[in-house]
Amino acid sequence: MTDAVSSPTLEERIKAEARALGFTSCAITRADAIPQAAERLNAWLAEGRHGEMGWMESRADQRGNPQALWSEVRSVIMLGMSYAPLIDPLAHADHPQIGRISVYAQGQDYHDVVKRALKALGRWLAEQEGEQLKVFVDTAPVMEKPLAAAAGLGWQGKHTNLVSRSEGSWLFLGAIYTTAVLAPDAPSGDRCGSCNVCQAACPTNAFPAPYQLDARRCISYLTIEHKGPIPEALRPGIGNRIYGCDDCLAVCPWNKFAQVARANRAFLPRAELVAPALADLLALDDAGFREVFAGSPIKRIGRNRMVRNAAIAAGNSGDTAFIPVLARLRNDDDPIVAEAASWALAQLGANDGRAPVRPVAPQGS
Repeated sequence: MTDAVSSPTLEERIKAEARALGFTSCAITRADAIPQAAERLNAWLAEGRHGEMGWMESRADQRGNPQALWSEVRSVIMLGMSYAPLIDPLAHADHPQIGRISVYAQGQDYHDVVKRALKALGRWLAEQEGEQLKVFVDTAPVMEKPLAAAAGLGWQGKHTNLVSRSEGSWLFLGAIYTTAVLAPDAPSGDRCGSCNVCQAACPTNAFPAPYQLDARRCISYLTIEHKGPIPEALRPGIGNRIYGCDDCLAVCPWNKFAQVARANRAFLPRAELVAPALADLLALDDAGFREVFAGSPIKRIGRNRMVRNAAIAAGNSGDTAFIPVLARLRNDDDPIVAEAASWALAQLGANDGRAPVRPVAPQGS
């Protein structure tokens, strides 16, 4: 006589369905699992470290407490989708004629890919249990990283991003809030130990201390979120990065466990985004920008911010071949682009005695 085989639990079935939909990680936590998050968020905001990201402040109460966003939520299903890179994200650091784009933005827009899979999992769960749910990918007031850490997907490393024992630093996160009462998984605990390579790798010293980030100095913030002129003191550290920065993620020793084969094919890099020529980017008009970056998360920053970033990278290159296109951009209709071009020309020793354009910085920059 043999023991009856037990049926899988709902939690086990959720995780199996998540894997079938392309998620490499799935874990569950309670809706009230991050009581410390609101206090930490409010302290960060009070210090002004969010810079121009007013949306972080405007709904801080909902961001810090899932039940403030949706009072009926009882459990949070946290999901990760790997985007482990095929090539070393630092490979083009010494190629100043090339613009460096963060790994996450070289393929399809992750918002679309992850949300499509989240909705499919949500539909499956609703059919199974009839519970209410809401799905979120990065565009709602949800603190994905603390929730993922509470669920056991990983821990927030000293660079403040999630680190996974199996996926390293390369996880897109999504969340499902549900009225279902599910058995939570155990947190994994911090495994950074004495390592500080992520802190040391930051070109602009954006980490005041371990586990703390000052977004105002972060290259990802400066090249993506920041709308005005980038502070001159930080421009040399930007190097040839034109959209985001992977340095603190790329050096993490836990990345050796990430398996590229598990990454979603949608995130495979588009050839034109792996190593774009700065000269091509500097020549973009609005129509050209939309054509090149269609279907990419990069499209949301618009042509002007991209050309501003490319001008700064050209100024850092030391390559006088950029002088003619920068000279044209000095008369660009956008004053922030014009100022960046003027600064770049000065860096290359070619501003022809003309005073650099100095636009008035936006409020709060």
